[in-house]
Amino acid sequence: MFSQYFGNYLLNKGLVHPDHLREALDFQSSTHLKLGVLAINSGYMNSGQVDEIHEKQKQVDKRFGELAVDMNYMTRMQVDELLSTQKTGHLLLGQALIDQGYLTMLQLQNALDEYKKDYSLDNKQFKALQHDDISIIIDTFVKLKESPHSTVYKDYLVLFVKNVIRFLDESPIVGECLPLEELDPGWYVWQELFGDLNLTTAISGNEKVFLEIGGKYAGEHLTEMNELAKSSVAEFLNLHNGIFVVNMSNGGMDVDLRPQTLHDGPNAPTGIGKVLVIPFDITGGRFNLVIAPA
Repeated sequence: MFSQYFGNYLLNKGLVHPDHLREALDFQSSTHLKLGVLAINSGYMNSGQVDEIHEKQKQVDKRFGELAVDMNYMTRMQVDELLSTQKTGHLLLGQALIDQGYLTMLQLQNALDEYKKDYSLDNKQFKALQHDDISIIIDTFVKLKESPHSTVYKDYLVLFVKNVIRFLDESPIVGECLPLEELDPGWYVWQELFGDLNLTTAISGNEKVFLEIGGKYAGEHLTEMNELAKSSVAEFLNLHNGIFVVNMSNGGMDVDLRPQTLHDGPNAPTGIGKVLVIPFDITGGRFNLVIAPA
């Protein structure tokens, strides 16, 4: 994720051309292999076991490597070995830009130093950001305001980012919170959580990005907003909220879910009060995550 933010930073500073950045990001994407692919390539796991872990991730909030160890498919040492072969995203990006002559080593170093200053990051925070620590990414770029609900909102958002990466897009960009009036008209899927915690949650976006979300989740290429497209987006939100409810239960809170509801129109669903609107940019466009106390 950090490579996307750093790439945009280079672009905004005028250090790279948009076409050159796109080329470098494509190179990075083709070079950075997922852990499941590395596990198969190494002979530690077969494709059926990898698929089993991917299905398990629809139920619990755990990384691929954690589940592989829990399910006795790999040892901790084997997971660490494979992780060590994965190169850090922004380094792949920087190397690609340097190799193509679009950036010098000195420019890359200066840009990294300036990035730390611009975002007031100490060395520990910057290292965590480079390793895609989602909590640090949210603190740096989303900047949730302090409120009685801020801890719950952050827990919800951290998990949501993980699930977007796991099921929709491995390199999303999460932006700073938007005011409600900037919530674009379009499609909405929303769902209420109730019990010890009461929240209204929603995904909003235009038809194009809804087709992207639905298609990625269903594993199909979708071209129209049919029942499969609608139900796939709704099921993604339900899956995420289900895992969040399990996490809350593990923390001693009794929370349940109401059925998802789909809305098509220019206005946000009724009943949403003090709204938190968080933009997500993925391959198919931008959608918004909406969270509010019910």
